[in-house]
Amino acid sequence: MSGPPRADNRPPYARIAGHYRNLISSGELSPGDLLPSIKALATQWEVSTATADRAMRLLREEKLVQGIPGVGTEVMARPISLSSGAERHDRSSKTQSSWGVGEKSSGHTAGIVDAPEDVADVLGISPGDDVIRRSRVYRDGHGIVSHSTSWIPAEFAQAVPELARSERLKGGLSLDLIARATGRHAVKRVDEETARIATKRDLELLELEADTIAAILVLTARFLDADGELLEYGVDLGAPGRTRRTTSEVQR
Repeated sequence: MSGPPRADNRPPYARIAGHYRNLISSGELSPGDLLPSIKALATQWEVSTATADRAMRLLREEKLVQGIPGVGTEVMARPISLSSGAERHDRSSKTQSSWGVGEKSSGHTAGIVDAPEDVADVLGISPGDDVIRRSRVYRDGHGIVSHSTSWIPAEFAQAVPELARSERLKGGLSLDLIARATGRHAVKRVDEETARIATKRDLELLELEADTIAAILVLTARFLDADGELLEYGVDLGAPGRTRRTTSEVQR
């Protein structure tokens, strides 16, 4: 037999937001539906209007609802599914673009930086060694889809100088340029997905307020050449409220 249900120790605003988040994700609330007013929420949940407003603000930050002046808080259409770095690479190979339908990228920055400890461990170098860091933000009509960072061994800066320049690459993604310049192609990739409560740095990169409490998906992809050497390590931070949706054939 199972024990009694576990107590919900989340702050009141998080419980309210979680309740409506579940209703939206389950389909019980559809795009265009209106949520109760702040005053009604405060009465229903026996909280202050400030607490009710904070709950709705959290849902707005997660792009699940939007405030319409004079009308109320409306459920938004379901946003684009979150793509992994590997899926963006596949898309680029077919369409010459890593963008999904309705997406754009901005904030392209690049440079040679000191490798953080976790990145150095993946690349097999020492913390503080040079590494190329490229980052960009993917957006759609609902806001940020993800913040994407590519970590690339510094040796490729000589063969492909544009990898370290803060501008959108032309002629394909970084792996395409590396392959053309060096003949080293990605033949294997290792994908991982984890979930965590957004850190202070995550919130900055996803342009969320510092006091936001939200779970995010972290998607990583390691691209290896024929000798098992790492060509690129990609890290995508999915914005709160984004989902992962994949389709595959069922083997019979």
